[in-house]
Amino acid sequence: MYKFRSMHADAEEKLEDLLKCNEIKGAMFKIKDDPRITRIGKFIRKNSLDEFPQLWNVLKGDMSLVGPRPSLTREVAAYTRYDKQRLLAIPRCTGLWQISGRNSLSFEQMVELDLQYIRNSSIVSDIKILLKTVLIIFGNDTAY
Repeated sequence: MYKFRSMHADAEEKLEDLLKCNEIKGAMFKIKDDPRITRIGKFIRKNSLDEFPQLWNVLKGDMSLVGPRPSLTREVAAYTRYDKQRLLAIPRCTGLWQISGRNSLSFEQMVELDLQYIRNSSIVSDIKILLKTVLIIFGNDTAY
């Protein structure tokens, strides 16, 4: 998956020391003022510009536009059997989680929204999600 680099090169090595600061319960790691993120990285994340290169993944057929976000290998290792159901869909750029609260949601809520999408996806719902994503990118500050 292509992305613009928003973290320092040694971000993975620093993760172990930061795990105690995790603000999301579950298999995901998020902290609002992550010290691993560069100054430019804060800007591109806030404006979701770090995700832009994923359009290349969509054109190549590795990803689709709407649905569950891709998971990191270390996150999948901590997934329950139930959580792993979200891996049944091809990874996508945006989805219900991103338009329903993004980082203000728990990992469990994210999984539920992804599974809801997998069960009920349609062209109409994809168009609604894409339109809401555009509105959020240009009018929301929930990204970090």
